[in-house]
Amino acid sequence: MARPTQADTRSWVADLVRSGLGTPADVRRQVVEAVRADHPGLDAASTATDWIAEAEASWRAEAATWPETTDYDRLQAAFAALEAGGVVVLQGCADHWSARDELARHVPPPRGIGWFTPTDVWHAVEEGMLEVNLWHGTTANAAPGDDLLAEAIAAFGAAGLEAHFDEGRIEVAAHWRRRPGTG
Repeated sequence: MARPTQADTRSWVADLVRSGLGTPADVRRQVVEAVRADHPGLDAASTATDWIAEAEASWRAEAATWPETTDYDRLQAAFAALEAGGVVVLQGCADHWSARDELARHVPPPRGIGWFTPTDVWHAVEEGMLEVNLWHGTTANAAPGDDLLAEAIAAFGAAGLEAHFDEGRIEVAAHWRRRPGTG
């Protein structure tokens, strides 16, 4: 398999930075590791510093043009409504095992758990669509006809976002426009 180009890696760095997931130290560690693995001819530490700074500057400039309320703000409103209704929401969850482990920590189990990965966030940064997994408290997938699924779709709608269920996940039409410095 071919290594990513520098342009590919820089694009990924921009998505990683714009996601706002993880601490600055986490972001730096991930970028250094990626540069080291994918571009062994570059100085990983200094390249990571440069590419992160470039991504942050671009993010701040673009964020200055966004409307007062972004899709990210609408997503947070929908997630708050879900949580108020007994659904745990995991933003940027590593994978389904992590979601399952988090669900197991709750005694008694919550009504449900909604979760999505960093890759899902990067897709929402780039393409304006966030895919959200929704499980019942038993880890059973939500499905058409479930009250839990209907409530989740309604929560996104009430927040001003279009959402529908497709192939086991909720597809939410939303650009992940999290403002720099929020967290």
